[in-house]
Amino acid sequence: MALISLDETITISLSVKDRHASATWYESTLGFETLYHLDDAGWSELQTNTTGVTIGLGEHTEPQPGNCVPVFGIADLDAARQKLEQANVKFDGDTDVVDGMVKTATFYDPDGNALMLAQDLTGGT
Repeated sequence: MALISLDETITISLSVKDRHASATWYESTLGFETLYHLDDAGWSELQTNTTGVTIGLGEHTEPQPGNCVPVFGIADLDAARQKLEQANVKFDGDTDVVDGMVKTATFYDPDGNALMLAQDLTGGT
């Protein structure tokens, strides 16, 4: 039995230099739809053609290509984090919160691959 219960969404987080330019590329090249640009947080999100799967673009001065982080949606991040920590899962710092938007926490698999949990705080799905 799993320690936590994930929902049916996944965001694939990519590091990019210019979120707006990258979003345009994903729209024109792959037919994805930009959902929003959150400029204060350096984040943009696009809907892929796959239900429940979005692409998140995190803006960085020096992006690290190949540094892809799957972000799994979850209803109660705090409870999930507690269960994972009790199972000795390593987290990368504190839980991050963008008020009214999202709560996230990065953790690692046994090989050091980064994964992230995200709780939607918008009241939507």
